[in-house]
Amino acid sequence: MATRTLGKITKALLAPALALGATVGLASAPAHAAVWNSCDQWGNTNLNGYTLYNNIWGSGAGSQCIWANSGTNWGVWANHPNTGGIKSYPNSKKVINKTITSLGSLTSNYNVTVPSSGAYNTSYDIWDTDYDYEIMLWVNYNGAVGPLGTSQGSVTLGGHTWNVYKGNNGANEVFSFLRTSDSTSGSVNILPILRWIKDTKGWMGNETIGDVQFGYEITSSSGGLDFATNNLTVSSS
Repeated sequence: MATRTLGKITKALLAPALALGATVGLASAPAHAAVWNSCDQWGNTNLNGYTLYNNIWGSGAGSQCIWANSGTNWGVWANHPNTGGIKSYPNSKKVINKTITSLGSLTSNYNVTVPSSGAYNTSYDIWDTDYDYEIMLWVNYNGAVGPLGTSQGSVTLGGHTWNVYKGNNGANEVFSFLRTSDSTSGSVNILPILRWIKDTKGWMGNETIGDVQFGYEITSSSGGLDFATNNLTVSSS
């Protein structure tokens, strides 16, 4: 099963020096008529309130290029070898910066097109501002991938039923919610999930939620596969 060290990587992405990451796979990427595209390892940009990252962070990675028409309509072409270990997490991020108790709502809608081959998950990655806690919501997954930690049973929250896992990657606590049936479109009410972790389980306190990321955690995509976020919205009050 795949394990994660994304907490360290996410912190590292805050360093300005990483904006100078190496270019990979430029000649391999298909052409997209997009507002922005990048094959840089740490390629990133801001579009209409969202931050896009190419984010090739794992060892043994191949080529990957990201394109975007907006922060809510974007995609990635990836050609990572059929080996174990997460290679990348291309994503679109919305910054929230509100405590759990001060949030009146936190919701998201998604619509994606994902390949039938390869090993990956399509997931939300939600962080507190100190990057001590990571909440993953897997809406679909394929191939030899799995969550970090041990099973905590199942729960119905935010409009879906999830299998829950709790673990630690050495840098932060990780709470993973795997949807019990795959979906390529839908809506998630995120706030009840955060309240359940805080109030029902007592796994964290009244944290300030910083980033809500949505993307593709790719372990393998040999031969080159396309992932498309047709629409994504993250809203809070």
